[in-house]
Amino acid sequence: MDSEARNLQSLERMSDGFNRRDVAAILAEFAEDAVFETSQGPEPWGERYRGRAAIRASIEGVFRTLPDIQFRDARRWVCGHRGVAEWTCTATTPKGRALVVRGCDLFEFRDGKVVRKDTYFKQVLHQPSASA
Repeated sequence: MDSEARNLQSLERMSDGFNRRDVAAILAEFAEDAVFETSQGPEPWGERYRGRAAIRASIEGVFRTLPDIQFRDARRWVCGHRGVAEWTCTATTPKGRALVVRGCDLFEFRDGKVVRKDTYFKQVLHQPSASA
């Protein structure tokens, strides 16, 4: 199997893990020294998590906060040691509001494992009704 096919399979397994909320399956696709950069945080790159233990804590926090999170309409592709996943994320916030986000992840691979996952998104903002 060539490296691009192996990297694409890694993205597909990671996506499946996210939709099953299976943290172990997700982490299995990350290299031990991987970096995960979230879409929000105190720096221009968001919040940066280094290593599987830190990435685990971040993902577990998302699943606790958004227990019904789902990623839909996914498209994935790789070129060499880089990859992209586009998706629509839906969830219910702790305050009961619908969350709809269209986003993408930029990936870097080494030996079939993710060494960097960098997340970007656009969020649908629900406007109050005119009668409110």
